[in-house]
Amino acid sequence: MRIDAQGLHYRELNARIREAVAAGEESIELANVNGQRYIGDGVERQVRIDVHGVPGNDLGAFMDGPTVVVHGNAQDAVGNTMNGGTLVVHGDAGDVIGYGMRGGKILVRGDVGYRVGIHMKAYRAQVPVLVVGGTAADFLGEYMAGGVLVVLGLNGRQGHPLVGDYCATGMHGGMIYFRGDVDPSQTADDHVTIRPAGEDDLRQLRAYVEEYAREFGLNAKAILSHPFTTLVPSSHRPYGGKYAA
Repeated sequence: MRIDAQGLHYRELNARIREAVAAGEESIELANVNGQRYIGDGVERQVRIDVHGVPGNDLGAFMDGPTVVVHGNAQDAVGNTMNGGTLVVHGDAGDVIGYGMRGGKILVRGDVGYRVGIHMKAYRAQVPVLVVGGTAADFLGEYMAGGVLVVLGLNGRQGHPLVGDYCATGMHGGMIYFRGDVDPSQTADDHVTIRPAGEDDLRQLRAYVEEYAREFGLNAKAILSHPFTTLVPSSHRPYGGKYAA
């Protein structure tokens, strides 16, 4: 099914998407998307939504099951508090990507902005995964409570490090992997332990990188041939001492 989004208010566009999902459509193609927000929000069924153009904020928020593929860039808050499904962005994505996500996957081909992966969380087998192909700006993984963040640094912003400042501030769960070295001064080094990725790390990483490479037509073996760095929280209560009597 194809919906031409040109000139549609976001409410009308999302109403048409929900009608199509309710009618049992398995594949929806959105053409001429130009900043309409909330696309795919709260959808709880396996359906593929292809977005041509630039979707607005909160793409795929609270969704649980769909596969949403953006054939271009995306704005802020992609995958806000999502519970399941897959979000794929073939360009760059903005700030606060994966905020509070509790499950599912987000794969971004290019760079991401500030506060990505803030307060991701996991519960038993429900582990959210966010893979960034380029670089990330400040406050990556802030207050992270669970899940997996991967930053590959492939074709990232020229002259920019893998990650900006204040990475992993308040991190108390989950894992962050970087393809390459990370300057400890850019991290909340009193909240995390930084070490070279070991065999167990690489075993976990392989599945995520292979899926990422398949999605974007890249060579997973070549990506994995580069050394990785792992960040894990040093404590489950990084600010505990500040509130002790």
